[in-house]
Amino acid sequence: MPEQAAETYDAIVVGSGPGGASVARELARRQLRVLILEQGSAAPLEGTLSQMAGIAAVPGKGAFIHRDASLLVSGIAAGGTTTINFATAAPPPLPMFAAHGIDLAPALDSLRAELPMAPLPDELIGPMAQRIQQGALAREFGWRKLDKLIRPQSCRTGCWRCVYGCPFGAKWTARDFIDEAVQLGAMLIDRAKVEQVIVEDGRATGVLYRRDGEMRQAFGANVVLAGGGIGSPRLLHRSGLHAENSAFFSDPVIAVMGVVDDIDGGAEVPMAAGMYLHEEGIALADMTLPKPMYQAFAVQVGRLDRLMSHARTLTLMVKIRDDIGGGVGPRWVDKTLTKGDRAKFAAGVGMAREILRSAGAKKIFKSWHFAAHPGGSLRIGEVVDSHLQTKTRNLFVCDASVIPGPWGLPPTLTLLCLGKRLGLDLGGN
Repeated sequence: MPEQAAETYDAIVVGSGPGGASVARELARRQLRVLILEQGSAAPLEGTLSQMAGIAAVPGKGAFIHRDASLLVSGIAAGGTTTINFATAAPPPLPMFAAHGIDLAPALDSLRAELPMAPLPDELIGPMAQRIQQGALAREFGWRKLDKLIRPQSCRTGCWRCVYGCPFGAKWTARDFIDEAVQLGAMLIDRAKVEQVIVEDGRATGVLYRRDGEMRQAFGANVVLAGGGIGSPRLLHRSGLHAENSAFFSDPVIAVMGVVDDIDGGAEVPMAAGMYLHEEGIALADMTLPKPMYQAFAVQVGRLDRLMSHARTLTLMVKIRDDIGGGVGPRWVDKTLTKGDRAKFAAGVGMAREILRSAGAKKIFKSWHFAAHPGGSLRIGEVVDSHLQTKTRNLFVCDASVIPGPWGLPPTLTLLCLGKRLGLDLGGN
C-alpha cells in the first residue's frame, strides 16, 4: 500500500520550473499549504559539467536517428530548465494570450519590477559577442542587446558557468521562487516522480508519487501540473485523463560556427545580443558555448578538424518558430521538421553565414538541430481553459504545454506570468 501523506494541502504543484515555482510562491505568500514535488534533485548548483549532464534529459527520439528529427533537451532538477538555460528574458506574446481572454500584462509589470531583468552592461559582453554584433550591424541587421535574467553585480567576465547553473548567484533561476515559497511554509520534496493524478467523482484530489523506491500519496484541494511540455501530457496519459497523442512545437535551434584568427576566448555569457524576425519566425543571437558542448557539435557533424578550435570559434544560434506537429505519447516523443521549418532554417542559416563572414570568420559549418522549449502540447482553448483548468475539476496545468501556439522565443518569462496569474486566482485574489 502507498504511504499516505499526513497532511492535506491546499495545492500540490508537480514540477518546479518557472510555471510551478511561480504559482507555488504566490500561494505560499497567501499562507496556503503548498506541496511541491520535483522529479530531479534540489542539490546546490555547482556549475560543473558532470552536474549539468545529470540534469539534462533527452525525452524520446533524437536527432541521431535522422537529420529531420529533433533532439529534445529538458532540465530535470529543482528550477527545471532555468538551471541550464541561457537566462534570456523574452517578453510574453501578449496578443496570443489575449485572444483567449488572458491578460498577462499585470503579471508582466509586477515581475519586471522585481526580477533582475535587463541587457548586460558593456563590460560583461565578451569579445566573441562583440565581434558578432559588429558583423551583424555591418550587414544592417537589427541587432540589439537582449534582456537577461542575470544580476550584473555578481556576474564575472570570462565565465561560462551560467550555462551549467551559475554557482555565484548571478543567474536568476526558478529556484529563487522555490526558496521563497519554502521560507513561507511550502514543502519541497525532491527526487519524487509523480506517477498518477488521483481523481474522485470527476475532481482531482491528489497524486501518487514514487520516492526512494516507495509509492506514496499526497492529497490536495487543487493539483497543478508543471512538468513541462513533455512531462505534463505524459502524466495525463498515465492517469487516463488524456488519450490523444499531443502534437507540439519545440523551437528548434541550429548552431552556425566559424573560426577567426585574432580572438582567444570561448568563455562568456551567451545570447547577449541578437534579433527576432517575427514575420519570418526566425531568431538569431550570439551563442558562445562551453568547450564540451562545442566539441560535441563538431563531432556530431564529423568536423573533427575543428575540435581544438573552440577558443577561436564564433557561434551563432539560429532558432525558428516551428510548426506544431509530431506527438507526445506515454513512452515516446517524436518531432520532425516540416517543409516550412526547413525553409526557415535555410533562410536563418544563410543570414548567420553572412554575419560570420562579415565578422571575418572562415571554415564555417553548422550543427544538426536540437530543441529545449517543447510546448503547446496541452494548449489553452483545446485541453485547458482560460483559467488553465483541465476538464477534470481542480486539475490545472501551468507550464509550456499550455502556450496556445508556436512562438519561437524562450518561454521563461511567459511561464512566470502564467504562474503568477494562476496563483492569484487559486489564492482568492
